[in-house]
Amino acid sequence: MFQQFKHIDTAFRFVRLFCALFLVGNIIICLFLINRTTAALQKGQQRVYVLANGKLLEAAGVERADSMAIEVRDHVKMFHYHFYTLQPDDAANKRHITAALYLADNEARQEYNNLLESGYYNNLISANINQEVPDYDSIQIDLNRTPYYFRYFGKLRIIRTTSILTRSLVTDGYIRIMPGAVSDHNPHGMLIERWKVVDNKDLTLEKR
Repeated sequence: MFQQFKHIDTAFRFVRLFCALFLVGNIIICLFLINRTTAALQKGQQRVYVLANGKLLEAAGVERADSMAIEVRDHVKMFHYHFYTLQPDDAANKRHITAALYLADNEARQEYNNLLESGYYNNLISANINQEVPDYDSIQIDLNRTPYYFRYFGKLRIIRTTSILTRSLVTDGYIRIMPGAVSDHNPHGMLIERWKVVDNKDLTLEKR
């Protein structure tokens, strides 16, 4: 009789162990399925569909942090392009300056006012001078803290009827992110702050 109870107790412990292992196994499987499902949903949410010419195209969505350095460089590049690309045409220059001032704060406007008061833009027009900014040499960015610090290294070409003057163009400043400010005038939703010209000396003078 006691032997029978012993067998029953052993069988009960075996069933209890089996049930516990079965329960743990189910929990592990459920957690695995939840994890995979969540990952699949997140991946699916990153898909962007664009309707172009009546066709539905899929575009890849990425986290903005992954592309921040690219966006900052493009913002800085476009600001310098608009601010320094000038022609002997007052209307065209105003369009460029207006586009640049959408991308920066009052420091850029103050620099523009200083150049305006000194007669810089009038001299370009009267002397039939073109001014352009070739593609930048490099843009250093510190993304470790906000606002993001940048330093721009490039060149400035001043094209006269008889010569081409190349000058260095080194500036620095900070980039502030403004998520609610994304617009056609400011596609990245960023603003350049505390911008200043660090170096702008003559490099070469070529005859035409």
